[in-house]
Amino acid sequence: MQPRSRKLPRDAVHHPVFARFYARVSVTADLKGGIAAYREELLAGLSGRIIEIGAGNGLNFAHYPRAVSEVVALEPERSLRQLAGRAALRAEVPVDVVPGAAEALPVKSEAFDGAVASLVLCTVRDLPRSLAEIRRVLRPGGELRFFEHGLAQGGVLAMAQRAADRTLWPLLFGGCHTARDPLAAIEAAGFELGTYRRLRIPERGIRMPSSPCVLGVARKPFTQD
Repeated sequence: MQPRSRKLPRDAVHHPVFARFYARVSVTADLKGGIAAYREELLAGLSGRIIEIGAGNGLNFAHYPRAVSEVVALEPERSLRQLAGRAALRAEVPVDVVPGAAEALPVKSEAFDGAVASLVLCTVRDLPRSLAEIRRVLRPGGELRFFEHGLAQGGVLAMAQRAADRTLWPLLFGGCHTARDPLAAIEAAGFELGTYRRLRIPERGIRMPSSPCVLGVARKPFTQD
C-alpha cells in the first residue's frame, strides 16, 4: 500500500520567526529545564527503524540508543529542518532529515518499528489524520513514543488553555494548541495505550498553558479492527 495521493506542499509549514525563537529556547530548556532527561526517557529501549514526526531542530537525535538502525526524521519547517540536518551529522545513529508533514507521511506502509512524536501533536493541522498516518507506517506491534503538551485535568488552567487556543497562542507559538488531549486522540486512532505519566513543565514556578504534558508509549495492535 502506497502513501495517500493527497500530499501537502514541501514547505506547508512556514514559521521563520518562531523557528528562530524555538531554536534558542529549546536548547536552553534542554540544558536548564530538564527536558533532555525526558527525551532520554522517551527514546530508551527503541530499536530498528524509527520515524520521527516533526523533528524540530533535532534535539532528540543525541538520545537515540545504539540499537536504532535508522531514523527518518520529518520536519516541515525549512529553518528548523536545516538545524536538524546539522544535528543529524553529530548523531551516533544514522539520521535522514527530510521534508514532510504528519498528515501525509511520504513513506511506505508498515515500514517502521517505532514512531516518535515529541512536542509536535499540538501543532499538526489535522490530529486524527496525522495519527492515522503514524499508525499506517508502523509495523503491527510497533510503538508510538509520545511526549506532548496536553489538556489540564480540569480547573482554571484548562479554561485558560481553551481560551489561549482560541486567541493568540497558536499564532505566537508556531500553531501550538495547548488544549488538545493526546491520550484520547491516540486511543481514538486505534492505538493501545501502554504506560504513561503526566508531567508539569517547568516543575516549579508559574503554570503556563503549555505546562501540562504527558510522556508515554502506545502500540499498534497486531490485529486490525
